[in-house]
Amino acid sequence: MKNRTVARLLYADTIDMGGMPVRQPFPTQQVDLIDPFLLLHHHIHEMPEHVLPHKTGVGPHPHRGFSPVTFVYRGGVHHRDSRGNNSVVYAGGTQWMNAGRGIVHSERPPKDIMEQGGVQEIIQLWVNTPAAHKLDQPEYFALQAGDTPTVTAAGVSVQVVAGEHGGASGPIRAKSPVQALRLELQAGASHTFPLPKNYNAFLYLLDGAVQVAGFGLVEGLHQVLFNQDGEGITLTARENTRALLMAGKPLEEPVVASGPFVMNSQTEIMQAMRDYQMGKLGILIED
Repeated sequence: MKNRTVARLLYADTIDMGGMPVRQPFPTQQVDLIDPFLLLHHHIHEMPEHVLPHKTGVGPHPHRGFSPVTFVYRGGVHHRDSRGNNSVVYAGGTQWMNAGRGIVHSERPPKDIMEQGGVQEIIQLWVNTPAAHKLDQPEYFALQAGDTPTVTAAGVSVQVVAGEHGGASGPIRAKSPVQALRLELQAGASHTFPLPKNYNAFLYLLDGAVQVAGFGLVEGLHQVLFNQDGEGITLTARENTRALLMAGKPLEEPVVASGPFVMNSQTEIMQAMRDYQMGKLGILIED
């Protein structure tokens, strides 16, 4: 198998998102988007003991036209939305929401966050939706760690959230072809990850360090963007490493984004704003 070469190495600088510090490897001035992936945020929040969970996190806000996906690494996330979904996903789990024609949701630490260690660590990834499905009815999937197929090899654990790997199929059915793999590699372990032909692919390291075959050492808080010139990638862990490997078929469609809306034209963005102001995306009143 021919390994893909590396197109870019991106560092996840810290940015301020409404008073919340997050690591953002893309979009940047170097790389705007990685079609169909629009944005990646890596956030670690230590919960002060005197602050109530329902007073922190992200309050009710709208989305239309893409899928905000949350991979939970520590703690948990309490999701509520205007469609009546109300659930908590804990460490090792994933929340996948196809916003479709529009939804209002909130993302808070769970009430028992202190019992989970008092730290919330997540990655949120925005996955674009094809134009043909941007106005579909919203869908929400809460995938716990225990319900996520896991493939193991010597020193390697792969959670298959979407797509296929090692004979396992991920439970999430995205709106376009996507492979989503959560990786844990022990120091010294080596593994080859096949990637679908013609998919854009990237690897984000939450921590640790890996040797990428044909490239070199990549340390935590870096993202590797691969060229479409091979059948997969080979990684050798130099330290215990947690990483997210994403691959997706490019949509090759116009992208017009404004805040929480991602559409194909400015006219569609204006319509999304009007619909939200008129309450057509629903209303969320948290209990």
